[in-house]
Amino acid sequence: MTDITSQQPPPATGRPVPPPLPPPSAASSTREDLRAVMAARRDLGPEYEDALVDSFLDKLDVEIAARIRNEVAAQLRHQPPGPVVKQRDGAVGVAMGSLALGIPLTGIAVGNANLPGLLLSWGGIIAVNFAYAVSRRSQR
Repeated sequence: MTDITSQQPPPATGRPVPPPLPPPSAASSTREDLRAVMAARRDLGPEYEDALVDSFLDKLDVEIAARIRNEVAAQLRHQPPGPVVKQRDGAVGVAMGSLALGIPLTGIAVGNANLPGLLLSWGGIIAVNFAYAVSRRSQR
């Protein structure tokens, strides 16, 4: 055990920082780690208590996350693959809507403005479909 008189005082600003604990071996358990933290608290004194607790909790968080990742990975390995979910494509709806609106617009445009009306109505339909195609391409 270390001598308390030979230790450096905690820094004047912020929380005291305990000396780094040695890295745990693969066989160490959480219980042994907690015992080590408690022994360090006895050696270092109460001014390092918060830092020791935070250090232990951080290590515990890492261990819990690793256990969860391992369990999820094990469960995913044992699950049969699910059905392939096909994403709905809105392009068919836009194309069908364009054709459905294009037929009456053609009749109205030709009846009122002849060739310029026809070109304007189908130019608008083409512009809408082009804008939709460009927006889909940028999403990929």
